Amino acid sequence: MKPHLVSVVIPAYNAMDHIGEQLTALSSQDYEGALEVVVADNGSTDGLAAYIATHPSTDALSLRLVDASAGRGGGYARNVGVAASSGDFIAFCDADDRVHPSWLSAIVRAAENSDAVGGVVETASINSSEVATWRTFTGTQFGSEDFLPYGITCTFGIWRAAFDKVDGFDLRYVNSGEDIDLCWRLQLAGMTLAHAPDAVVAYRLRDTYSGTWNQTRAYGIATAQLYSRFRQHGQRRTAPRIVAATLLALFLFNPLVPQRICPMPRGRWFVHAGNLVGKVQGSIKYRVLFI
Repeated sequence: MKPHLVSVVIPAYNAMDHIGEQLTALSSQDYEGALEVVVADNGSTDGLAAYIATHPSTDALSLRLVDASAGRGGGYARNVGVAASSGDFIAFCDADDRVHPSWLSAIVRAAENSDAVGGVVETASINSSEVATWRTFTGTQFGSEDFLPYGITCTFGIWRAAFDKVDGFDLRYVNSGEDIDLCWRLQLAGMTLAHAPDAVVAYRLRDTYSGTWNQTRAYGIATAQLYSRFRQHGQRRTAPRIVAATLLALFLFNPLVPQRICPMPRGRWFVHAGNLVGKVQGSIKYRVLFI
């Protein structure tokens, strides 16, 4: 089954620095079907609305902006964007990334026999060589070790009927985790998630230690929140040996160790430390043990 219209939904908050690059990439897609692009503005104060209103790709992308400022978070903005869209298939990407030229074609192709599709990311082409070492991603589907597979919303597609069936994104996940939750609910409801290895997005990493810490700490909190909901369905905690190895590495390669003799990139230390602290905070907040 092929879609009649694809709606590309982009949540945005003060995204003026990068969204132009993403829109240029979308206008260069090799997808030959009909599409529209809906930017869901989550309360920007940087002039985003005026920028979108006069963007040169407005006609080519059927580009428009919708107000998604009444609630906080990417999940809320995406729900508003979907509600305002007209497509029978929804593709999600983020304002600060850059889709590869065949991204949308690959997403749609993989969705012909599935309810939803997750793509992959690469970090080398959009980040500095140093920052690109801070986080690594594999080309396989995410989340298969502790529970069900999942896709991430910077490269994700779903049929509108499936999106509506699971009631969209759960707004209890504000800073992270809403994409994993949606994918798991979808599969537990008997629907299918496919993997599209050719649906590649250049993923922009946080390029400061503080930004990296804050982002990965939010991820850690969200994983505990997910566990509080899905442990009854079989989600497992992180293996104790992995936790122990992480703690040992964080101790041995902490920022006080001179970087010239430290094998761990400094930014990667903040990734793992922030994530672990987030898991502890999330365990306390959601009254579960997820470390």
